[in-house]
Amino acid sequence: MYVVIMGCGRVGSSLVASLERLGHEVGVIDKDPQSFRRLGPEFRGRQVVGQGFHREVLVEAGLERAQAFAAVSSGDNSNIIAARVARERFGVERVVARIYDEKRAAVYERLGIPTIATVPWSTDRLMSMVLPDGVASAWREPSGTVAILPLPIHEDWVGRPVTELEAAARCRVAFIVRFGTGVLPRPDTVVQAEDTVYVAAVSGTVSDVTAAAAAPPQEG
Repeated sequence: MYVVIMGCGRVGSSLVASLERLGHEVGVIDKDPQSFRRLGPEFRGRQVVGQGFHREVLVEAGLERAQAFAAVSSGDNSNIIAARVARERFGVERVVARIYDEKRAAVYERLGIPTIATVPWSTDRLMSMVLPDGVASAWREPSGTVAILPLPIHEDWVGRPVTELEAAARCRVAFIVRFGTGVLPRPDTVVQAEDTVYVAAVSGTVSDVTAAAAAPPQEG
């Protein structure tokens, strides 16, 4: 497939290299011609100097025949404008924008522009390496607002309904892996020994959720 990438920084150039290794054709846009040095001498795709949200620049990059577009420059505004132009004016089906501001990312998600909120994603990766019990999100929706994570729980939760765990930890049990099989919980589902409980939690509350589940249930 043919993919257009806006932004030839570290992320953009790495994405280009990965796509080329898989046999895809790539066109790259960046306002700084020196940035194309990151692509290396083997790069054979299009290199277009300019602002990636200008129609003539996108046409020169070949967006009219592209199957995908990724805006990964260092500017949130440029990324989202370019993504909207690619989706709405060129009809590109696969469009994604990198956004640093997670609140802004949530707004654009509601407008139908898939986004990657880099700060929450990076935080999750760091947590998975720092925390000894591996508490980090297994999945996060693109705006970074809600995460699903495996939740270590105190042994006294065994035999208790998942609804009690939800109330105590202020989260939602998304699913349980039990004997290697995924289980969707019902109101009468109880936690069993060896269960791996995955919960949905709002960003910023993961520490509180983890602490509540690691403590024994409070009677009454």
